[in-house]
Amino acid sequence: MTSLRIEKMELGPIGTNAYLLWEEGGEEAILIDAPPGCSEAIGGILERERLTLSAIWLTHGHWDHMAGAAVLCREGLEVLGHREDQVLFEQPALMSSFAIPGLELEPVKVTRWIEHGEELDLWGRKVEVRHCPGHCPGNVILWVEEEDRCFVGDVIFAGSVGRADLPGGDFQALERSIREQVYALPEDTLIHPGHGPDTSVGAEMQSNPFVRP
Repeated sequence: MTSLRIEKMELGPIGTNAYLLWEEGGEEAILIDAPPGCSEAIGGILERERLTLSAIWLTHGHWDHMAGAAVLCREGLEVLGHREDQVLFEQPALMSSFAIPGLELEPVKVTRWIEHGEELDLWGRKVEVRHCPGHCPGNVILWVEEEDRCFVGDVIFAGSVGRADLPGGDFQALERSIREQVYALPEDTLIHPGHGPDTSVGAEMQSNPFVRP
């Protein structure tokens, strides 16, 4: 199998991580999360690598992770998200009081709703969807077992966890999500969070001060 390429970008007004994935020598790319202004950032990579964006996988519906998707949406582009965040995708103005003043938030049409336990295909690699509410109702993590890595949105960070004080947040649910879904992954699994540096399951189990195993 051809090697998987991942370009991590810290974008938008509050430093949100987006990840562009493609296979070496391939023709298509998948974007995980779409912060405001991401089209310009990924456009250069797509041109450089001669790629076409085929899908956007959204970990959750908060504005800083999906506000850039509307610009990228075109016919044939698959947009994935969890239905529990449908209102955030379709009515992002509900989060405007928590966004940067003056930022225009456009609705994003999710073309495919994904569920806990579902398996996505990443060019022959299995990607397991795990529903992890607590930061918001529809946060999902995307575990690529074959690559020993997991894209977690805002569930957990290096030495921290996602906020649970926003509308739809629930810290007890977040704790449960982390213990039952994140800490259940192999300890050497690399965690790609929605903000900040990468970490690993084992490192967070040992030292995360907010949620212990």
